[in-house]
Amino acid sequence: MTRRQPIRILVADDSLTMRNALMALLAQEQDLRIIGEARDGVEAVEKARELRPDVITMDVNMPRLDGLGATAAIMAESPARVLMVCAVSEDRQLDLSFRAMAAGALEVISKPGPAQDELHRFGRRVAEAVRLMAEVPVVRRHKSGHGAASRAAGGGVGAIGLVASTGGPPALSVVLRGLPADLPAPVLIAQHIAAGFTAGLTRWLSEVSALRVQVAREGDAAKAGNVYLPPDGCDLELDEAARLRTPRSSGLHCPSANRLLHSLAESIGARAVGVVMTGMGDDGAQGLLAIRRAGGAAFAQDETTSVVFGMPGAARACGAAETLLPLEDIAPMLAGLCSARRTNRER
Repeated sequence: MTRRQPIRILVADDSLTMRNALMALLAQEQDLRIIGEARDGVEAVEKARELRPDVITMDVNMPRLDGLGATAAIMAESPARVLMVCAVSEDRQLDLSFRAMAAGALEVISKPGPAQDELHRFGRRVAEAVRLMAEVPVVRRHKSGHGAASRAAGGGVGAIGLVASTGGPPALSVVLRGLPADLPAPVLIAQHIAAGFTAGLTRWLSEVSALRVQVAREGDAAKAGNVYLPPDGCDLELDEAARLRTPRSSGLHCPSANRLLHSLAESIGARAVGVVMTGMGDDGAQGLLAIRRAGGAAFAQDETTSVVFGMPGAARACGAAETLLPLEDIAPMLAGLCSARRTNRER
């Protein structure tokens, strides 16, 4: 269904130059309307409460209250869709951005360089992100599930593939936080993300996980108890020798969820476990179906706990997902599945 009313945007940035540039770029789009601007985090919280925007573009570093604090306050008082804007060259800004996503921000986008063409490309990226985010429900309810039964086929778990897009970083942090340090399988992640953000995401997930989180290196063995993300601009695959492959990404999504899950199905078959998590579109659905057809375990996050049910919904629609799981149940399911399959293998 076509949206009839313009998307109402609040721009929060302490730089007058950046504020004016962003507002001018967005004002050129007929379906977008700037309804306010904020010079710092405190003003952003006040304007969010007063104006009730559809989307807020939020700078990370601001006086009085930074983007993390402002996002947390807004999501508690007057929830809105928040798009974080940060400089990928600064570790602190990257770290704050991912913490803001845990507090409720939906997406993070990099600031432009000084060149004029970079500024225009930035404006187009923000406009596109705003349009996508405007379709995401602002308030969602979390419910706790009661676990899920799964086939405990013999042969053990060879590897686990977790794939996600919008809403993925905080969801992945919940799953990784719940996995034990002695998990007897490697975890491979395909999280759609722009170039420049992989290091920050890896660092942030390392803080919450007992597992070792790292950027994959071409040809390295995939080791149990380790979590791997692809390098910037690359996909992540597992070959038949259980070694990591990081080819340059050439598809619409980077990294490709389908490519990761297909590689697990092809390399380890029934020993593969795949989980399609929150995200827009249908990436991952066919890869998960390949895992299921190979005899592996195939799951998807449920609608209630997904920020966007696009990817899990597509996995369900094509018959790939055996079970839909609440976010809080994914880690216990994975740990239990590894334990059950290891016990069966040792008998």
